[in-house]
Amino acid sequence: MADRERPAIRPATLHDRAAIAAMLGRAFADDPAMTYIFPGPADRAKRLPRLFALLFDSDGPVGMRLVAAGVEGATLWRGPGRSKTGVWEMIRHAPAMVSSLGGSIGRALTVANAIDAHHPSSDFWYLHVAGCDPEHQGKGIGGALIRDGLARANGLSCYLETATERNLGLYRSLGFEVTGDWRVPRGGPRFWSMVRPSNQ
Repeated sequence: MADRERPAIRPATLHDRAAIAAMLGRAFADDPAMTYIFPGPADRAKRLPRLFALLFDSDGPVGMRLVAAGVEGATLWRGPGRSKTGVWEMIRHAPAMVSSLGGSIGRALTVANAIDAHHPSSDFWYLHVAGCDPEHQGKGIGGALIRDGLARANGLSCYLETATERNLGLYRSLGFEVTGDWRVPRGGPRFWSMVRPSNQ
């Protein structure tokens, strides 16, 4: 994608919350982690926007939320030392968690605990969520969003995990390296951990 064609990226505001949550729900409809947490397609379609609205609320105060101007894609980041959801944060969001997860809360916590267990011990920016509306995928929007976030990370190490193997090439092209792969217990999906070293 030529520079002049790159989408305008900006920090997301509360006015973007519903549109971003709906878009991410579509983007993650077939994601292996989400299909594990919400096995039923109808239930998944209903609950994913609620879940991403919760993550939008949770990640904003501790990181950054970036969106393509037309909400074709978005990224949610958590800042250094804030990659894991603390106890008080979980308590504060408990009613919304129950609403968004319903009977899937056990599988969701299994995934979340496995993810937390594989985070690096050093300080890093955590690319928590990166998604692009299915009808806009393949246009360079996801890469542009991530590059913008990396620039805002000011050379610090960045970390992500993905349960979608086809995403590895994109992340490698942005300087991330696979540091391990692992499976969520109890029949959960396979994940790849990736780090982009500092000062790249």
